[in-house]
Amino acid sequence: MAKFVDREQDLADLNQLLSRRGAQFLIVYGRRRVGKTTLLTKWAAESGVPFVYWVASRNTPMVLRQGLAEALGRLESPQVEVPLFPSWGALFQQIARTVGDRRVILILDEFPYAVEADPALPSELQNAWDHLFKGSNLFLVLAGSHVGMMDRLLRYQAPLYGRFTARLAVEPMPFSATTGFFPHYTAAERVAVYGVLGGIPAYLERFDDSLTIKANVQAQIFDRTGMFRSEPFVLISDEVREPRNYVAILQAIAAGHHTIEAIAQAAGLQRTNVGGRYLQQLQALQLIERRVPATVPREHRTTLGRYYLKDNYLRFYFRFVEPNLDLLELGLVDELWEMVSSQMRAFIGQYAFEDLCREWVLIQARARRLPFHPQQVGSHWAADAQVDVVAINWREKAILLGECKWGTERMDRAVVRELIARGPLVVPDRGQGWSIHYAFFARAGFTEAAQAEAAQHNAVLVDLATLDRDLCQQSQ
Repeated sequence: MAKFVDREQDLADLNQLLSRRGAQFLIVYGRRRVGKTTLLTKWAAESGVPFVYWVASRNTPMVLRQGLAEALGRLESPQVEVPLFPSWGALFQQIARTVGDRRVILILDEFPYAVEADPALPSELQNAWDHLFKGSNLFLVLAGSHVGMMDRLLRYQAPLYGRFTARLAVEPMPFSATTGFFPHYTAAERVAVYGVLGGIPAYLERFDDSLTIKANVQAQIFDRTGMFRSEPFVLISDEVREPRNYVAILQAIAAGHHTIEAIAQAAGLQRTNVGGRYLQQLQALQLIERRVPATVPREHRTTLGRYYLKDNYLRFYFRFVEPNLDLLELGLVDELWEMVSSQMRAFIGQYAFEDLCREWVLIQARARRLPFHPQQVGSHWAADAQVDVVAINWREKAILLGECKWGTERMDRAVVRELIARGPLVVPDRGQGWSIHYAFFARAGFTEAAQAEAAQHNAVLVDLATLDRDLCQQSQ
């Protein structure tokens, strides 16, 4: 059984929509395994409202209609023999008759698969909404994991454009959800798991916090026949043509190539194709993201973007698993784990921990607990300097610079002094007329000398316990 953790805000949003009078047409979308079905079925079952749940598959239109008709029949009596419906229009008329004036939730899950089978379905549903459902009390939900198809349903030219009364994007879970999945893990262990799996509940529920992270990775991710092995290719091939080119780009980014030129060269593809088509599609699928230095004005950012994997598991897979598939095929899982564990601390520190530190700054900004209100939170990089965390307000000329350390030793005074010394060099106008603030994030805390040095500059010090507490409190 799927574990249900977090999602209180999503449930509240659904219940608020359900309380509205009249017909409602909701579209729910999000990437595969993010928990859309679990969310919708739990909400519908606990709503107290009669509901029909149907999930489409890759099948013929006739078989799909029959499945929906059978699901509808169970609303009345599971014993009733369901007739055949020669068209979607006839089936939608039957739905309208069955629902009548009642408040009924109708969930059409994985709707894009039905559209693949019958491209005329959106037009048929548009006609049914306009003439059968719009004046009823039906609560109609379309859900799907095919991000590209769901996006096309929302476009101006699409038949259903303008019919939806609400939309809900189901996002990956925040780091705070790891406490629900792994109550027996330490904060450091939960950061590590989050760095490997991200916030995808279908991934998180596969790990067992009675086992070590090593045991979980070996049993789940290193399994030759398990879900994790094929997951990256399923995510890609379900959405795009020429999946091999997209996989090559993901491999290049995971290997540390972040500019268009470097990615194209590493992937063996034309730069124009990489920058003009492939990267845009991967961004639309929310598998990668384009970052720009927070210290560069918006009008100067067009050529400074770098591309990063947005999905934590894809990052882990293409960094450690895919390049070493030969070891797994030979059953050498211990040898692969030794390789992974030797790089794990740097991997978690560079990605998951820095991301969580930036999230902490955002939380403080929303709570008005920073010396200024940032317009943007990100990082800084240039040929001569890099800063892990940057929060900036261009109008007020105020900036916060942060350093992150995931090592097991306490941060010492030299790290504090180094950032404060080079801070003005990375600030616009070399810091002239700017107020500069500092924050330091350390898994193991800080030496007394570092604390004294930070106090002289009113710098904020955040250890892992504080970071974990504040991130988890935000979700409560």
